[in-house]
Amino acid sequence: MKDLKIAINVDDLTVAYNYKPVLWDIDLAIPEGVLMAIVGPNGAGKSTLIKAILGIIDPIAGSVSIFGKPYEKQRKLVAYVPQKGSVDWDFPTTAFDVVLMGTYGKLGWIKRPKQAEKKAALEALEKVGMLAFKNRQISQLSGGQQQRIFLARALVQDASIYFMDEPFQGVDATTEIAIINILKSLRKEGKTVVVVHHDLQTVPEYFDWVTFLNVKKIATGPVKDIFNDDNLTKTYGINYKVAVNK
Repeated sequence: MKDLKIAINVDDLTVAYNYKPVLWDIDLAIPEGVLMAIVGPNGAGKSTLIKAILGIIDPIAGSVSIFGKPYEKQRKLVAYVPQKGSVDWDFPTTAFDVVLMGTYGKLGWIKRPKQAEKKAALEALEKVGMLAFKNRQISQLSGGQQQRIFLARALVQDASIYFMDEPFQGVDATTEIAIINILKSLRKEGKTVVVVHHDLQTVPEYFDWVTFLNVKKIATGPVKDIFNDDNLTKTYGINYKVAVNK
């Protein structure tokens, strides 16, 4: 990893709920420009890790840096797509307005979006195949369409690092392919993309980097090197046999 620039560095991170550790002593260095999956069983702390990195959850120990600086100083470089289930989809707003909200981070809440921001929002909607739905209320969209809207909101931020929590959950095959193609395009642009992911079969096809997590970090590195039966068994506690594309 000597020649790789580190985008995200997690040092001795521990998070506990009601005195029970859900993440324990996590050390993690994520290189710039990778498309990384975080995998592990239910309750492994995958979503918690992202939320702790973003400062949504306070750790009881440890620290996080983004390109060598605290997250608070680098938040404009980071975009986040939360789990679909954590969003109030009954909130009365249109798809376009949701995407336009992605520009507020750089504008600040006082300045109003102008033509440049509105154009960027429309372009992001087009990238995710949702331009025709720009005036639709988000509550009237399907689960896959809602996920595309939140991806567009992240894209319009033009961030350097993207965190996505289960972006393929509850979407159809067409939407899943569309999303992964966009994530791969971000990687080609040199962006760093970190995804909480549950489908082990698609890890070798979708990602070039992977972190195995089960409260503790089991392993992290290039998929071709560490996505193997041994690490799967250590992470999930049972014998795993997964076909890996060599």
